Amino acid sequence: MNLGMQTMEKKLIKSLFAKIRHGGLRVRYWDGEEADYGDAAPAVKLIFRRVPAFASAFDDPTLALGEAYMDRVLDYEGRLEDLLSLLSDNQALFAKSEPAAKVRGAIARLADRTQARQNIHHHYDLGNDFFSSWLDKTMSYSCAYFRHENDTLDQAQLQKLDHTLRKLDLHPGERLLDIGSGWGWLIITAAQTYGVKAVGVTLSEEQYRETRERIAALGLGDKVAVELGDYLDLDEDRRFDKIVSVGMFEHVGKDNIPKYFDKICRLLVPAGLSLLHTITSPRETAFGSTWMKKYIFPGGYVPTLREIIWQLPENGFQMINAESLRRHYALTLGHWYANFARHADAVRAKFGDRFFRMWELYLQACSASFRMGALDIHQLVFTKGVNNSLPLTNDRIYA
Repeated sequence: MNLGMQTMEKKLIKSLFAKIRHGGLRVRYWDGEEADYGDAAPAVKLIFRRVPAFASAFDDPTLALGEAYMDRVLDYEGRLEDLLSLLSDNQALFAKSEPAAKVRGAIARLADRTQARQNIHHHYDLGNDFFSSWLDKTMSYSCAYFRHENDTLDQAQLQKLDHTLRKLDLHPGERLLDIGSGWGWLIITAAQTYGVKAVGVTLSEEQYRETRERIAALGLGDKVAVELGDYLDLDEDRRFDKIVSVGMFEHVGKDNIPKYFDKICRLLVPAGLSLLHTITSPRETAFGSTWMKKYIFPGGYVPTLREIIWQLPENGFQMINAESLRRHYALTLGHWYANFARHADAVRAKFGDRFFRMWELYLQACSASFRMGALDIHQLVFTKGVNNSLPLTNDRIYA
């Protein structure tokens, strides 16, 4: 790139950072120049290793900055949550052009049923060996439950299963449906511990195969089943006493939120109980991070708590329990990243450096987002109509 183009790139980038009004940022450019932006002492430094080629994409800075980090054009010094907080506090950075809005609208519409399988394949079918290298022994790819901050990841994930199943108030012979059943440990544990008939449904072929093998190896074929398909296609003549969904709801898409609750209502017996475990956002956003949508979760949408609760009376549901696990997810992601980093060489050898930095940024950014409260996660328990037979207190959950 000639000197004139470098000068133009720098001017465009400086014009972006000049919009910072709250907090402080230091930037070191590829030619050694350093500049401070904002109204406070810099809390974090961005370092350009070479001249970027993304200034034309600065109508979507989160996408541009994420790609620059993946390509080793950009690095940072300091805490990632300080950088994320700075970007969040300076909404002018996120002004987007009309063409970009049209593109994001197209991305948001990926969450229809014809695209759902491909979206799941993009993330979850990277290979069981990939996920097993940094998840716990049960392969639980969702928020763990820490009774103490020094609990191991294995302990915390087993405690999450126990915590979740206690909330479902399971009894022998009941029919349990797990929507988005992952690698199957919840349905297996439910059958083993509570004597229920459990069914899991997943769109991931890798998870489906692994779950079937686990069921067969444990001799639970008469109590546990897993199906490959879309939960919306489940026969509504089948009824379940309890329905659970852990870490799947973020994939249904904004437009499909009402469809989810309508389907739960049709599959659940009267007075039946359902638990929804989902990441939540503090306020409604139409699209969220386009970098995350492009590279990590195509078709995803993180709902707010009020978007979810608004749907409950529409389907005759009554909320009986709500719990935030925000700090638990920050701890979980910290464990995942530490495990992931220990396998850096193997990940780079199989997927390349760009993929490694993409997942490195994803895991660290999510952990920071939960620590700073930019994201939350809730377990919501509700019944189909009135259920006066449930225990009066939550003692069974926290005993």
